[in-house]
Parts: sequence; C-alpha cells; structure tokens
Amino acid sequence: MSTVEQDGKIFVGKSAKPEYLTLKLANRHGLISGATGTGKTVTLQVLAEGFSRAGVPVFAADVKGDLSGISAAGEAKDAFVTRAKDMGFAYEPDRFPVIFWDLFGEAGHPIRATISEMGPLLLSRLLDLNDVQEGVLNIAFRIADEQGLILLDLKDLRAVLSLVAEHAAELTTQYGNVSKATVGTIQRQLLVLENQGGTKFFSEPALALADFMRTDRDGRGIVNILAADKLIENPRLYATFLLWLLSELFEQMPELGDPEKPKLVFFFDEAHLLFNDAPKALLDKIEQVVRLIRSKGVGVYFVTQNPLDVPDNVLAQMGNRVQHALRAFTPRDQKAVKAAAETFRANPKLDTAKIIMELGKGEALVSFLEGNGIPSLVERAMICPPAARLGTITPEERKAIIQASPVKGKYDQQIDSESAYEVLQQRLKDGTTTVTAPAPGQPPGQPQAPAPAPSTGGGLLGSIGGLLGGIFGTSTPRGTRLSTGQLVAREVTRSVTNRIAGQIAADLGKSLGGKTGGTIGRAIVRGTLGGMMRR
Repeated sequence: MSTVEQDGKIFVGKSAKPEYLTLKLANRHGLISGATGTGKTVTLQVLAEGFSRAGVPVFAADVKGDLSGISAAGEAKDAFVTRAKDMGFAYEPDRFPVIFWDLFGEAGHPIRATISEMGPLLLSRLLDLNDVQEGVLNIAFRIADEQGLILLDLKDLRAVLSLVAEHAAELTTQYGNVSKATVGTIQRQLLVLENQGGTKFFSEPALALADFMRTDRDGRGIVNILAADKLIENPRLYATFLLWLLSELFEQMPELGDPEKPKLVFFFDEAHLLFNDAPKALLDKIEQVVRLIRSKGVGVYFVTQNPLDVPDNVLAQMGNRVQHALRAFTPRDQKAVKAAAETFRANPKLDTAKIIMELGKGEALVSFLEGNGIPSLVERAMICPPAARLGTITPEERKAIIQASPVKGKYDQQIDSESAYEVLQQRLKDGTTTVTAPAPGQPPGQPQAPAPAPSTGGGLLGSIGGLLGGIFGTSTPRGTRLSTGQLVAREVTRSVTNRIAGQIAADLGKSLGGKTGGTIGRAIVRGTLGGMMRR
C-alpha cells in the first residue's frame, strides 16, 4: 500500500519520521488507549490490515460492529487521500480476508466450547460464585474425573451437580463440606447462564484453534472478527470467553521463542472487562498467560479507554503503545493522564502529559519496540488512513462473506454426543448410581471400577475412534497426568483426527459426520486453564 513500508515492519503513522511496528517484536504485546471517539478503532484496523498483509492471522472482538468494514474495499475520501499524500504515498483502497464468528451463531459461524475445556476456575468466574460455591464446583469436576463422566454441555454439569447433591453426606467426609443448598445456588446460576444463551456456547463441535491460524491464497492472514455487539451486553461472558480463548492458545500452541513474525495477533477490545472484580488468583493467572504466551508466537493487544484499566503487572508487558487523547475532567482522569505519560520513554522535546490532552482525532502518541526490544522515544504522530472501509458492512455483504467462508458447514450443525447426562440417566435406570473415592494410592481420574463405556455408535468408525484412543493415550480420563510421549502423541492425534472427521463429514453427510465427530471427540482430551492450574 505504502511507498514508506518496509519488509518486516508495519507502517502505522508518521511523526517527524515514519513510525513502524516491527513484526519480530509484535509478540511483545501492545496497548491502544484513549477516550471515546479519539480513533482507537481506526488504529486497531490499521494494525489488523498491516498484520494481514504480512501473512499474520488476526483475532479481534468487534464490540460496536464497525470493524466489519475491513472486509470491504475503502473509499478514496478527500481526507484519506490528503493524509496519505502528506505521509508520502498514494492512497489505494483495499480489502482483507475475513471470517466472521458469533457465540450465538447469528452474525457469524458459531463458536462452541465444552464444559471440560472451560474448567472450574473460569466457570466460577462466569457464574460469579463465591469461594464456597467454587469449592463445590471443583468437587463436581473431581467426581466427574473419578467416575469417567465427560462434561460437554450444561446438562452434563447439571447432572453431575445433582449427583453431588444426592450424595452430599458421604462426599463431605471425603472432600470437605458439601451442602445441597450450595449446589442449588450453583444450579440457579447455571439457569441464568442458560437464559443468556449459554446452551449455544457450551456444546459440540468445539472450536479448533487451527481455524484461526489461516491465510488466504494470496498469503494474507485471515482476520477473524467476533461479533460482540450482543455479547458485550453480558460483560462477564464476554471477558470469560476471551480469557478462555487466550488460555487455550497458551496451552495448545508450541514454544517458538521470538519468531520473525507472530503466529497470531489477538486484539482484546473493552479490556477493562477482563479485570473488573477479578479475584487475585485469576489476575495472577492472566498476568502469567500474557507474560508467557509471547513465546508461543501470540501477540496480545489490549484496547481500552484508560491505561489505569489494566493492572500494573499486565501493563508492564505491553511493549508497543498507541495513546490517543485523554480528557482530564476529574481527579481520576488527571491521574490517568499522568500515568499514561509516565509509561512512555520520555522525549525531551515533548511535554507528554500536556500533549495527551491536546491530541486531535486521528493523532496519537506512539512508542514501538525497536532494536533489542527497547521502546522508542515517544512521538506525536498522525495515524495512517485505513485502506479498507471505515465502518460497518450491510447484512447482505456479511451473509455473502459467511456463505463463502472456508469453515462453512464445519460448525453450523450442533452435535449432542453421549456424555455425563446420558451415562447418569442410564445408570439411574440400572440402579447403579454411586459415588466412590479412588482406592488408597490410586491417582485421581482412575475410577475404582471402570465406568460403563459410552456407546459410540457408528460400528467400524466407533472402533477406529477407540483404537486411536488406546494407541495414543487419548482415551485417558480428564485430569490424568500424561507422559511426555503421550502428550506428543495427543497433539499428533488431534491433527490426524480433525482431518479424518472433516473428510468423512464431507463425503458421507452431516448425520454420519455428527456420529464420527462424537467418536473422535471422545478420543481426545483437550486442555483447560483449570487443568493447567492444577499442574
């Protein structure tokens, strides 16, 4: 697009000199902040366009709906043409490859996760449970481990909680206090979550993160846009989902060190929602994930109005900064201006705190990492005009993009596999519903007596799924510590079985694909943040 762009860098804007974000240092994370209406979304779009051109996939939450315009070519408006000319290049409209996602499946492909993947820690955060209730939820997950019960959707968790309540007296002596009243409170919170659309999110087929790591035929990175205009009405679900996504990326992606460019860049809009009322244990884990995920080749960019919205320990990880205007109308605003100014590497030619309050629309203070990861001196810059459309696309345009999507049909049909609910219903009919602790010296996750194996159906295909699980150790119950060999084999199995499932679904139709997906899904144990914390 620009005559001033260089290989390995993204042109972001111009001060007295061109301002670049170095791709090799883009996984050192970043912060885009500023008051409402000062141009944060434009900066986000400019960065997303630059990453896409460089072949780096992007994930971004579209809170207001106006980021969708990146999928359509921009217009040569006079203001854009003039700004581009002042920066030394000719404005050229462009468009970028986009996949739309939506937790509710309305404005994009559905995103789903299983209860086991979410884990007790994030579920407790999502349900706003206190310490006692969180403890009981952890007991429920432990019972599911020991009984060989697979937790996929909300009805599975409800069934296990009912089992816990039914055996509360005997569980109290084994795991600590368990009361039916506490279980009832958790059940009520689950009902609220169901009413907010939780049944659509907690189900199968679960999201394969590889679908975020795509490039198009021209080598451009896919821009994955999460339709969050409705999701943001439930801030806790929004924040928990994005934290879950970060934790899944952290657990599943291999160590890369510092690659020449990121494998994925993650933009977290309205970032303050992640930290509001979060307990210290969760804040510590967020800090750990943000600090360590850069070595997996993932860059995390928080977008928020006020730098004070981000805890200091997390803010310290944000090496690339774009600060739009702040208004100092209150003492807290004045503190925010001072804090924002002090986080930049001082430029003796600029009064940073004063300039922050004087910045016009489209202007920003910028400081990007350079050389050996040292922040550049803060500069006052004009942000580059976006090449794609600035604003929303029409419903018809969105529908056409979804219809042409490379993942069309993969997630559209919800699958209800046999799991904890069905197994417990069958045990209830057989009169064999019991709760027993593991034998002394027996590790968690190994039931004292093998639980009845779920019927996989599918004949030969079911046998193939069981055989893969037996060979590669993927049929090990959730919570079991795997050997290094099993961990490596599990990753190989995920890749192979995903391809098998996709091919079978394409050849034999949705019905057979659903059964096969259930069989293969039961053969794979996916990591969770809760599991990571127990290690």
